[in-house]
Amino acid sequence: MKVPTLFRPLAKQLAPDELSFDPGILKAHSGDKWFASHLPEAVALPRDTTSVARVLAFANQRQIPVTPRGAGHGYVGGCVPSQGGIALSLARMNQILEIAGADFVAVVQPGVITAKLQEEVEKRGLYYPPDPASRADCSLGGNIATNAGGPRCLKYGVTRDYVLGLQVVLADGTIVRLGGRTHKNKTGFDLHRLFVGSEGLLGVVTEATLKLIPLPPFRACLGVGFSDMKFATRAIRAVFAAGFLPSALELADAFTLAAARKRTGSTRLSGCNAHMIIELDGQERSVRGELRVLAGVLKEFKPIFVDRGFGTEGCEQLWQLRRQFSYALRDTGLTKLNEDIVVPRGRLEELFSFAAALQKKHGIQVACFGHAGDGNIHVNLMVDDKDPAQRARSEAALDELFHGVLALGGAITGEHGVGLAKQPWWPDAVSAEAQALHQTVKRALDPNGILNPGKFLG
Repeated sequence: MKVPTLFRPLAKQLAPDELSFDPGILKAHSGDKWFASHLPEAVALPRDTTSVARVLAFANQRQIPVTPRGAGHGYVGGCVPSQGGIALSLARMNQILEIAGADFVAVVQPGVITAKLQEEVEKRGLYYPPDPASRADCSLGGNIATNAGGPRCLKYGVTRDYVLGLQVVLADGTIVRLGGRTHKNKTGFDLHRLFVGSEGLLGVVTEATLKLIPLPPFRACLGVGFSDMKFATRAIRAVFAAGFLPSALELADAFTLAAARKRTGSTRLSGCNAHMIIELDGQERSVRGELRVLAGVLKEFKPIFVDRGFGTEGCEQLWQLRRQFSYALRDTGLTKLNEDIVVPRGRLEELFSFAAALQKKHGIQVACFGHAGDGNIHVNLMVDDKDPAQRARSEAALDELFHGVLALGGAITGEHGVGLAKQPWWPDAVSAEAQALHQTVKRALDPNGILNPGKFLG
């Protein structure tokens, strides 16, 4: 393989297979699950922190763009190397270095797949709760870069809440350890958390120390159908008012359920215009008792059915429906613009009304489902790409969606990040003073602007 002149000094510092210019590998590292892509000039595939540091030191000296990359399962173009340069993949750094039951911590490299860590710690009676939908494919490094969430973050918190310490390589190649392995630490600034959710703009995580908790011994679920979304959103308020904090509380609208009914052939969903899944966990006796009380709370809101699932197997049967939603929406043949917006919990009913009005105004189907317990609903614009007029209207609909969410006191992204997809709305979502502060931090840590350039900080 011929090495371009610019990269020959770097190639001499790395193992032969740690730097690639193969066209197929370049293409494989040109994008994520969003619609944009751009070929890098080189792909770095380091196996250790030292190699990562060498790549960054080389790039910083020559002001070559570097786009860090996890497993490539993002939805906002966050790892698209939009200005070329080097795509820096952490996929080969995929070892679980330690699971310490006595300390309740795991030490991992960034390329570890999320589900793999969860499986390994659960064998030991431990628990790593963050559960993005793509956990079977996404990496922990990517989770840290986007501060990933998932259904269980309602009770247990998002990725940030489980990061105790990080090893980070800064833009100039400096290797720094931040935080530690204690569950409390107030020594200086909370710098390790600065890198959580930073989308590869401030440094590259090469090792993470993650908090674990005891694995709840039992779980149980309710799957509840409603004839009208207003009953479902009001039921959610009643659940919290009754003193419950479920481990997960998911909600889906009529369009999503119609697609799921078509895909699964389920007659159970007939007449169902809103569907809720509520999961509780803890000790078996208390969970079973709480589930009975919870079912009584929901009865006041005229459910058309209430399904119960006990234990892992019973719960998974109910969750199978939830896992079909994205596939069912793809079956429609429409292009799904997946927007992970968030509104305050108390404004869910307004959000669903707003989504219905958006659909009527722009003539574009809108499918809403997701993490209703914390206000994080995936509002999906279902666009017919064969209709040029509808494609054009989708841009206006997206703009109205984001501004409407901000007007409700919400946020334009709850899990996926800003990336390229939400870059146009960054100035609307964040005050000028906060934007300036972001830029100050960026310049301090990456003065040459080599890390993930072209995204929301320029």
